[in-house]
Amino acid sequence: MSYLERLLDSTRARVAESKERVTTDALEQRLVAVPEPRGFGRALRGDEVAVIGEIKRASPSGGVFAANLNATDTASSYARGGAAAISVVTEPEFFRGSLEDLPSASSAGLPVLRKDFILDDWQVLETRAAGADALLLIVRALEQDELATLLTATATLGMDALVEVYELDELRRALDAGATIVGVNNRDLESFEVDSGRTARLAPEVPDDVTLVGLSGVTDRAGVEALAAAGAGAVLVGEALVRSGDPAALLRELRGES
Repeated sequence: MSYLERLLDSTRARVAESKERVTTDALEQRLVAVPEPRGFGRALRGDEVAVIGEIKRASPSGGVFAANLNATDTASSYARGGAAAISVVTEPEFFRGSLEDLPSASSAGLPVLRKDFILDDWQVLETRAAGADALLLIVRALEQDELATLLTATATLGMDALVEVYELDELRRALDAGATIVGVNNRDLESFEVDSGRTARLAPEVPDDVTLVGLSGVTDRAGVEALAAAGAGAVLVGEALVRSGDPAALLRELRGES
């Protein structure tokens, strides 16, 4: 069984259990107290390539590398370093994430993306109720009608969707479904191997009015510059920041500040 299959099986079980504990009505009631979305997609558009700082404690391939990470403190350091937005991995079993990290990260004042395996519209509502401004949709994990439905549900709640692709056919599916922010994952979710040139190869197929985000494998300014040269408007950096002793300083370096 591939990493992705294990992750999806775990997610389905987790969501089924969560639905028994928290009703749709309860989630809708929470929306009243949630501030308006802060414009994740808008934060990625500018003259310079935007850097999204990611909060995660572990990965299936890398094991646990930040077990005691504090989401509030980490988000604050990302904001000091000039991150455009914050990605929060909330998958609990393989990545040691938590839904509670979303409001914690939101305290830094930047747009927050929920990064998880979103499979149905209940999770979209759960995401917004937790204060996120955007969520990740993985094309490889969804049928085409599911992708379109989730994109509509996300937009209805005022959030943006970062639509993750790996192959050219997945990019075409994302664009056909109406994606306006596309992330090319340099990491294969089946094997978790990284191909650092994948974003550059798919970039020419991304329309000018779609924001391209490079995902995975970026550790330094040279990596950011390579993706920017390929056409990416933003890059997402996670493990390198989390492992850094000074995430704010590394962010400034990634952004090209002396």
